[in-house]
Amino acid sequence: MNRKSKIFAILIFLTVGLLISATKLTNQDKRFVSYIVDAKKQDLKLYWKDENDRNFKSLENLKIWLEKKDKKLVFAMNAGMYKKDNSPQGLYIENKKSLSVIDTLNGNGNFYLKPNGIFYITSKNIPNICITENFKNHNIKYATQSGPMLLINGQIHSAFKENSTNLNIRNGVGILANGKVIFAMSKEEINFYDFANYFKTLGCKNALYLDGFVSRTYLPSQNWIQKDGNFGVIIGVIK
Repeated sequence: MNRKSKIFAILIFLTVGLLISATKLTNQDKRFVSYIVDAKKQDLKLYWKDENDRNFKSLENLKIWLEKKDKKLVFAMNAGMYKKDNSPQGLYIENKKSLSVIDTLNGNGNFYLKPNGIFYITSKNIPNICITENFKNHNIKYATQSGPMLLINGQIHSAFKENSTNLNIRNGVGILANGKVIFAMSKEEINFYDFANYFKTLGCKNALYLDGFVSRTYLPSQNWIQKDGNFGVIIGVIK
């Protein structure tokens, strides 16, 4: 085996090892309900309103609406923060249409704990997460802005402290080393540091906080069924 072949074999070995480790961690860490999505093969979308301009608000409403169209909801989760009228806080793009503008202002609350960020999917179904200031709206099919970032280039957000007593139910999204998306929600109250560290242990370089105590997840394949809620944007995977 020549030198190039050896290097290639080592890279393959390391990649497989990371994938196996990520799978084991998501199965073993009982603090979280998590779901991995291959955006190139699965139907991953963001939802806000139906064709009659009515907010879905709850996971149940989205599920019923999809069933009327002969589609089955296999996973759903709230997809970021929202205003009092259930409109998205910050950038929201759906089917390549910008329905809410990007928010680069300063303010109070988790959304403005800079850097915040954007989870997006390109027209080629490539998912990504970036800090808000680095976002470029080129060929973007879906996007939702939220904050704070949990991981930035593999590092936990500098504002998070180990052993913090700021505990809450939390949900978020990260990009795995293989390019797939992992969505996760804590089953118990957890601080920001430990939540961010969960994504880090899975090999994510960038991860984004979506929301807190209002968070809900619908994932019947793992016997985790929450269908209520009063949200803005919702993430859904259908078949």
